[in-house]
Amino acid sequence: MIITIIIGIVALSVILITHELGHFITAKAAGVKVEEFGLGLPPRIFGKKLGETIYSINAIPFGGFNKITGEEDPKEPRSLAGKSRGIRLLVLSAGSLMNILLALLLFSILFMFPHDVEIGQVVVEEVAPNSPAAMAGIETGDIILSINNQSVDSNAELNQYIKDNLGKETTILVQHSDSTKENVQLIPRQQPPEGEGAIGIAIRTVGRYPLWQAIPRGAARLAETVVLWVEGLVGLFRGQTSASFLGPVGLAQLTGEVASVGIRPLLDVTALISLIVGICNLFPLPAIDGGRIAFVFLEWVRRGKRVSPKIEGTIHLIGLAMLIVFMVAVTYQDILRIISGESLIP
Repeated sequence: MIITIIIGIVALSVILITHELGHFITAKAAGVKVEEFGLGLPPRIFGKKLGETIYSINAIPFGGFNKITGEEDPKEPRSLAGKSRGIRLLVLSAGSLMNILLALLLFSILFMFPHDVEIGQVVVEEVAPNSPAAMAGIETGDIILSINNQSVDSNAELNQYIKDNLGKETTILVQHSDSTKENVQLIPRQQPPEGEGAIGIAIRTVGRYPLWQAIPRGAARLAETVVLWVEGLVGLFRGQTSASFLGPVGLAQLTGEVASVGIRPLLDVTALISLIVGICNLFPLPAIDGGRIAFVFLEWVRRGKRVSPKIEGTIHLIGLAMLIVFMVAVTYQDILRIISGESLIP
């Protein structure tokens, strides 16, 4: 459980630090003063000032933060609030945009990993003892390239070629894990033991894409995920689905448990969380980026007339207090679930 939580914390920290980097990079590029960029949460363990910014490592090993000058008060020198509406919108939305880009990157990387496809390399996953395949020298991890000089590109093709050669001597070209190729001969059984098949192997068709092909597929996966998430959100408001919430502890548990299954599921769920974090941070709620963006739009609607920094700051403070109360309640439930040993994945 400890290892699970650690893996989850690392995955979530990558998401949160990516978010903060978006704010940091755009603020620096726009000439906004960044007083501190920290890894982890205070209290500070170590800090070094480079230029005008303190770069710190903090005691709570979770996420990170920026301290940007004047998010509400335009009177402070080189403050964010003192910049144009366009600059403020860019800096405030950059964290979410970075989260969405991280999700795109991870979804794209997933397509570069070997994964199940309809047409691709037919890989041997299991060989039954004393089966024709085992006696012919076929091993787990071998790739079946052809049968009787007919190329094999899918499970369906392999099954059909084997069916056509039941009881006949058959030549199979395989590629071993060391990349050497070998023709082997065997006779597919007409009445094999239950669960073994005619030649005694379990197979899967796998494929992978180069980067330039993986990126558009990753983008399509991202778009599909957004559509499904929005449909779920609409169903929630209509009362068609029930709501369930996870705090940082619950998300750490989820990502850690998924990591125990494999790297691909971990990348998948990390991409999903990053995408949701990016979208939710744009919601027009006080204390989060979307709430600050809402004040910029309100200023535009009022033709440049700002809400006073004091009022805006008070609204964000109230929103932050409500958010903290909500997160404490959700985290309490997360901790109870962990103590009881309940898992978040089947």
